[in-house]
Amino acid sequence: MVIRVLRQALSNLPAAMEAQLRSPKDFFAPLAVGAPEPVRQIPALPSRMIHFFDPSNEKMAAKAPDIAKKVDVLLGNLEDAVRADRKEAARNGLVEIAKANDFGQTQLWTRVNSLDSPWVLDDLTNLVTEIGDKLDVIMVPKVEGAQDVHYVDRLLAQLEARAGLTRPLLVHAILETASGVANVEEIAGASPRMQGISLGPADLAASRRMKTTRVGGGHPGYLVRTDPTGEDLNAGRTTYQQDLWHYTVARMVDACAANGILPYYGPFGDIRDVVACEDQFRNAFLLGCVGAWSLHPAQIDIAKKVFSPEPSEVAWARRVIAAMGDGTGAVMIDGKMQDDASFKQCQVVAELADALSARDPELAEAYDKATKEALAGE
Repeated sequence: MVIRVLRQALSNLPAAMEAQLRSPKDFFAPLAVGAPEPVRQIPALPSRMIHFFDPSNEKMAAKAPDIAKKVDVLLGNLEDAVRADRKEAARNGLVEIAKANDFGQTQLWTRVNSLDSPWVLDDLTNLVTEIGDKLDVIMVPKVEGAQDVHYVDRLLAQLEARAGLTRPLLVHAILETASGVANVEEIAGASPRMQGISLGPADLAASRRMKTTRVGGGHPGYLVRTDPTGEDLNAGRTTYQQDLWHYTVARMVDACAANGILPYYGPFGDIRDVVACEDQFRNAFLLGCVGAWSLHPAQIDIAKKVFSPEPSEVAWARRVIAAMGDGTGAVMIDGKMQDDASFKQCQVVAELADALSARDPELAEAYDKATKEALAGE
């Protein structure tokens, strides 16, 4: 027992020493001479879907400019889905696509190879110096602790200085190891660059030795069962499939919210099962995620639908905000009490609707119409 306590104390010592020795103001100082100043607040840009494509695949690469018009985030993937002998082609393909296109309001992200791979150093060096002015976010796989973010943070600052960039690139971590989940709070607060965190269910399942081969989603064997109805233990008992990822997503959301960054659900691997995909995305949305990965064009519209509030919800939120005035006190609307807590809930929905409306004219029209009808009906 004593040894375990000592080990725990020693493991916390580096973080405690850093907290004591590092001034808060230094947290927002550039980590390299000539690098841009770190951001002080992560922009909450619409990112309902992060659409993955393989830049080494000529067919996918050719479609990228058109797909970019339909998505909030277009991500050039250099990692798991790209064969080892195609890594350089994927990296070069992304550079060519970025240089040849203006994606407008659509964010351009990349997922580099993992930090223990032989390709990641060239990924970061080439991409930042070649297209750093086009990239918005760099997604880093298998982040296990703050030390991984610190390494990328310093290296990016050096490369930004070399490339003469005027804005810092942001970092997005994938939560896909048991160590990453155990350290998710320190990962979320490791750098001003931290933009968000995504759940990586397949690698996380392997890391945890979970007995599922599915990529995201539930499992029919992970269930609860109603109590017996009689002597026959099998008769009349209903089962309900449970969500394998509920705990992890909830913990990730809390870590992100506490540090002012954005949480995302990751991939849903069964492309054909659009119903279960929508269910999984909606669970994540209700828990606080702002978006999810889309691996196939069929999932783009699902993510757009799920991570955009319903017009009726937006109308209700705006109605409550209008009735609450400065947000203090309490009012009754349609027999439901609204106070400062519900006012804040409604602000979350209304602010998201405003951000999406600025990007999506059709959605803006639907929100405005529903709001006018709701206010007119009072």
